[in-house]
Amino acid sequence: MQLLALALYHRDRRRPPRVLRFRPGTLNILTGESETGKSEVLTIVDYCLGRRAPNLPDDLIDQTVGWYALLVTFADNSRMVLARPRPTGASTQHAYTRTGDATLDIPRPDELVNNSNVAALRSELSARLGIEDFHFQPPTGAARNPFDVSIGQAALLCFQSQNEIADQTALFHRQNESGMAQALKDTLPYFLGAAGPEQSLRRHRLGEAQRAQRAAQRKLDDALRHQQAMDANGLALVRLAEAEGLLAEVPAAPDTAEVLSLLHQALSAVPQATAPHEVHDRRQELNDERRLLREQLQDFDDALAAVDRWQQQGRAFTGELHLQLDRLKTLDLLGPERHHDTSVCPLCTQPLEHPDPSAQDIAELTSHLARELAQAQTVQPVREEHRRALQADRASVAERLRINGAQFKELLASDERLRSLQEHDLRVAHIQGRISEALTRTGTESDISQLRHNLVLAQEHASTLEQLVDEDDIAAETERRLADIAIGMTAWAKQLNLGGAAEAFEVGISLKLLNVVLRRPAGRLPLTRIGSAKNHIGYHLVAHLALHTYLRRNNRPVPGFLMLDQPTQAFFPEKPRDASTIQDADWATVTAYFELLSDVVRLNRGSLQIIVCDHANLPEGWFQDSIIGNWRPDAEGNRTALIPLDWLDG
Repeated sequence: MQLLALALYHRDRRRPPRVLRFRPGTLNILTGESETGKSEVLTIVDYCLGRRAPNLPDDLIDQTVGWYALLVTFADNSRMVLARPRPTGASTQHAYTRTGDATLDIPRPDELVNNSNVAALRSELSARLGIEDFHFQPPTGAARNPFDVSIGQAALLCFQSQNEIADQTALFHRQNESGMAQALKDTLPYFLGAAGPEQSLRRHRLGEAQRAQRAAQRKLDDALRHQQAMDANGLALVRLAEAEGLLAEVPAAPDTAEVLSLLHQALSAVPQATAPHEVHDRRQELNDERRLLREQLQDFDDALAAVDRWQQQGRAFTGELHLQLDRLKTLDLLGPERHHDTSVCPLCTQPLEHPDPSAQDIAELTSHLARELAQAQTVQPVREEHRRALQADRASVAERLRINGAQFKELLASDERLRSLQEHDLRVAHIQGRISEALTRTGTESDISQLRHNLVLAQEHASTLEQLVDEDDIAAETERRLADIAIGMTAWAKQLNLGGAAEAFEVGISLKLLNVVLRRPAGRLPLTRIGSAKNHIGYHLVAHLALHTYLRRNNRPVPGFLMLDQPTQAFFPEKPRDASTIQDADWATVTAYFELLSDVVRLNRGSLQIIVCDHANLPEGWFQDSIIGNWRPDAEGNRTALIPLDWLDG
């Protein structure tokens, strides 16, 4: 896979896109002044290949661009468009994809819609690259999760940003991010051809077989341990069962078989059952009866109190009648005054406004009171009779309550014996539980023989898989392929006259360090111990050029392009506005670096595409022929950059 074009679409889709064309199979140089957007080209390509966040600065690009699109081509001349919208937040899963033949070009602005997502984009890219359905399985005991190898790991081999190409501590793209170094170590053997899905499957099956072997060993060890425990504790359980009445006629010294038989007998024995439910039911009946009798006794007490209040009120009423009647009886002492005119005052003989009651009226009232008193006195015997009946019924209820209390005391007196029986039942249940557990854990001789057989089968299966995995010897095969890569690295490092290369007999890549290592008679020398940014960049160049040359020659499923950002930055005293105007730079070395890039492209005969974004602009013809963009002001002073000037007008 190589790149054909990169397109940026304005948020206003009526404007035409900004398109940067690439030439496949050649050296592509994008040169220009600082702050023209050259470095962002690499980041945008990385984003279009499926990275979730564009990681672009919040500048003119983020303020004007709505979509990014990448047109790529494959070895069969088919093409694919990979487009991603500018994320509204930290990242986005949305994507647009289209496939076609050699006539496919970048889409029109109105064609860009979210018709896919990042997972589908990566999956299709991986399939077109030829990445097999490879589910990487970490070694047994590794503290990391398995994952599917995809374009996400392959792309790490295709980029070198300006901060990475001069880094003496890391060789690959995003290597210093969390988890990336381990992902590179896990997948580089596959991309080199030293490992494949079959090796991963064997390792996965070996891990499962080893776990099964350990499980079989644990089961056998547990069975043997419980058998030994039964030999020591079985007789003690038999004696406990005998003491609780579960066994009778136990031999004085039973052997192992007899102990097991006796334990099975004790487990199946049914202890004498007590009747806790009946006792509980009788206690409940007495409690219910006692509560009812107390309620009845309270009702009788309330009724007697009402009768007493009735009698007291009757006595008060009749007493008042007697008092008033005795007072009125004094009228019987009157003589002729009985017939006095009550409408005339007896003292002044004046007529009264309201006449007084006559003696006749008072006499009639007295007669009426006497009758009421006689009637009230006839009710008193009835009340007394009702009171005596209530007292008799109350006495009967009180007697029944006393009998209930006596019965309840007798029931409580039997609780001690009941508790003793219940404790016996609990002890029996506990002993039978211990026996059941012991018999469950202790297998028979046939069970233990079967466990031994299972362990032997698991060991044989694991041993067979271990032999297959050892035959694969991925580590040794990876080192052999890295040694092939080191041949080109060593020659090119000497050609560039890099520091330490002259005395080194091999310059290679260390999979353990993920960095360049020089092997010398005096010992290994890692890149971290070599000074000068010039050397750091040079060793990065030869490492990636040799790596991609190996990948192309062996037709490995890695994109056939390499993007380099600012590979000449070490040759200028500070960040230049335009490196082509600097006179005292080491232009000979800069030229040598670009000549090596051009030579390697020709060496790969169109299978490798190198894209360089740099400040340098060499006058050599081959360099000028490789330029795909020169972002410097023209003769009229018109400035060219990644973002068109008219986009900045809003």
